[in-house]
Amino acid sequence: MRNLRKSIGAIKMQKIVTLGGGTGHFQLLRGLKNYDCNITAIVNVSDDGGSSGKLRDEYGILPPGDLRQCIVALADNEHDNILRKLFNYRFKNGEGHNFGNLIITALTDICGNTQEAIKETCKLMRVRGRVLPVSIDNAILHAETLDGKILNGQTNISYPAIGTKIKKVFYKPDVFVYKEVSEAIKNADKIVICPGDLYGSILPVFITKGFCEALKQSKAKKIYVCNLFTKEGNENFRASDFLREIENYAGLKLDHVILNTKKPSEEVMKKYLSENSKFVEDDLPQDNRIIRGDFVAEYPSESKTIFRHVPEKIARVIVGL
Repeated sequence: MRNLRKSIGAIKMQKIVTLGGGTGHFQLLRGLKNYDCNITAIVNVSDDGGSSGKLRDEYGILPPGDLRQCIVALADNEHDNILRKLFNYRFKNGEGHNFGNLIITALTDICGNTQEAIKETCKLMRVRGRVLPVSIDNAILHAETLDGKILNGQTNISYPAIGTKIKKVFYKPDVFVYKEVSEAIKNADKIVICPGDLYGSILPVFITKGFCEALKQSKAKKIYVCNLFTKEGNENFRASDFLREIENYAGLKLDHVILNTKKPSEEVMKKYLSENSKFVEDDLPQDNRIIRGDFVAEYPSESKTIFRHVPEKIARVIVGL
């Protein structure tokens, strides 16, 4: 019994850092918050589309959209269900802003900076953990394609012309890692790279000046939850291609890759194929660092049935490593 308590105690005190942005990050955090671990969600600041892009242009703030999603994911379920719905509410008229984005924008004006606004928003939502921007610098994401073209802005990089091959992504001017992010990375037990837009959400975290230096100093297990589908800019990518790009930008070899092997139904597969998205093929070697399994489910939505990681399944694997 004493050894069991020690084991449980060790799990309770895990310091888990997550990286990324978008729905993949949201799903993973929803599962992790149910464990007694210390969570820090690190969010990219490259978004320039939709409500976030408009607020960024008009008020000069960091894009709030992905930050808001992480805050909602980590919000206390029991007490703040109505607040969670409110923060996700999107106005149908006018500029189509998300209410949570407007709250963060208002708090940025009140507090004087985005990082303090995020902390106050986390208090309001009773967040279980921390949400941090990878940088507090405001800059534009760019990409160079294999044929020498320059794509300006996250939206153009995330949705390039079909067949576009991206050579590299970079910020102009440079952005530097936020001090609290660097400290969280160095002190983490596990660092989890969430599935998401490879060139628009994941890799922009790694090109933040000082981030990879902190990553290399960290003794944490580095884990990648592999993407489920390809999209524009990474058509025909297999699991090894995603892993190669991430390890190339990180400058190190990851300790584990969590790879879903369950395929979607034929109906869902056809829907994704109609949007030029293909199920990511498993071509990784059979070794101990690759963790395979059924980690997904199909979720009905207004526009289509979507294929997502199940928060509880994926969190259980991460915590149990």
